Amino acid sequence: MGRVYATVAQYETFTGVSPAPPDTAARLATASRMLDRKVVRYYAFAADPTGLPTKPVVAEALATAVCAQVSWWAELGGSTSGADAVGWATVSIGSVSLGGGSSAQSGDDTPARQIAPEAWDALLSPDLTPDIWHRVVWS
Repeated sequence: MGRVYATVAQYETFTGVSPAPPDTAARLATASRMLDRKVVRYYAFAADPTGLPTKPVVAEALATAVCAQVSWWAELGGSTSGADAVGWATVSIGSVSLGGGSSAQSGDDTPARQIAPEAWDALLSPDLTPDIWHRVVWS
């Protein structure tokens, strides 16, 4: 299943919304996987055998980032990825023509698949400097 960096209780504290929506645990898991793929894989930090951080400051930053991501999805209206999340610029059916959205070409171009600004704030906090290292990939 993978690591999940935040709990529903942490999300409720982060947002001030209690009870959280019924699908919150699933969204936290999805956000954790997305942040693992896009950011956390480039970090090195002390972890337990399951890969969860052992330093409280790192665990808190990851939990905050995941909660921020899920909260942002709620503002955007969903965390959908893939073809159905791609924006549209102009759509015509017969005499009806609709315009708006974006001309994104892939699911990763949509706002829902981008990292929330508040998540970046947590992940790039100077408080993490002694406890997290950025991996450099050389090719």
